[in-house]
Amino acid sequence: MINIDEVGDHFEGVAYLHPDENGLPGTVAYFGTEDKKSEQTVTAFTAPIDPRTGFQTSWDKIQDLYQDDVTHSEKAKTLISQEGNSLTVVGETDTGVTFSGELKRPDQKAGSKIKGQSMSWAEFKSHVSDISEAGYLFRGQQKPWRLCTSFHRRERYRISEFISRDVKQLHQRLSAITSHFFDLTIPEQNGAFFNLLQHHGYPTPLLDWSYSPYVAAFFAFRDRPIDYSGDESVRIYLFDNRKWQSRYRQVDNLDPAFPHLSVSDFIAIDNPRLVPQQAATTATNLYDIEAYLLDREEESGIRFLQAVDIPARERSAVMADLRFMGITAGSMFPSIDGVCEELRERNFDR
Repeated sequence: MINIDEVGDHFEGVAYLHPDENGLPGTVAYFGTEDKKSEQTVTAFTAPIDPRTGFQTSWDKIQDLYQDDVTHSEKAKTLISQEGNSLTVVGETDTGVTFSGELKRPDQKAGSKIKGQSMSWAEFKSHVSDISEAGYLFRGQQKPWRLCTSFHRRERYRISEFISRDVKQLHQRLSAITSHFFDLTIPEQNGAFFNLLQHHGYPTPLLDWSYSPYVAAFFAFRDRPIDYSGDESVRIYLFDNRKWQSRYRQVDNLDPAFPHLSVSDFIAIDNPRLVPQQAATTATNLYDIEAYLLDREEESGIRFLQAVDIPARERSAVMADLRFMGITAGSMFPSIDGVCEELRERNFDR
């Protein structure tokens, strides 16, 4: 897995390599280019990955886990070339090991790979009542867009840079505003701070979900035109959280040295929206979440992700039902803005 960001007049990247043989360590490599040419020769600086944690470490801390003839390089001379959506990597380490590989970049313009099941609002309510105890998470979207975090949609990929630069800047500025001082060395507070950023519009590698299908429906229909009469649909994703967590490793770190999609329930520090939204969050270092999930489905034979598409023209009936349930902008966003949006919906948007 290689994540590359455009940084001014050049590129910077981080690569994760995992050998098929259990008797060899994985590697993380950092590199930068001189410019933006499609072919570059770079020196990549490498470090081993601790097989017990999945995180970067030093060779002296894990070498006793391997046979005496196994060692690890410190750098590699590497040729990187891009043609279309293909990235070719060829190199040799300072220990004489040669390597090569080709990776395909996900198509950023492609739509969702998940085929939605068309349902009316009444059919959807009946459907979710039948699976109420199944352990699903729900996510509502205005259109059948693919699942992708706001961080990756903005074409940022190196989460290590996000943590070391963005989060540091935001923590410095927001500490003068928030009533609570977030201690980012404590995992629970660190996660709560990231979620606070997410809920206030800063792009993060998090994706919002809800334990409630009706909260998800609110977010799917909320910003749709009131008098829409066309054929477009909103989408609600159903993610089998219980089966996913029972089968795949969940990590607290945003940027482990392996692909992951991890579900978290963050504590609601200075974030009154979490409780009424019945919020859950997935964290990931993947641009193409759907491709990863589909691969896991093929591997396990278990269906983890489904989608329901509901006609957008049903907005008025849906929002009226949700209002009767107490799911309004005022309850979802406990603030002046939320109350004003709720009353605007009630008094004007009919």
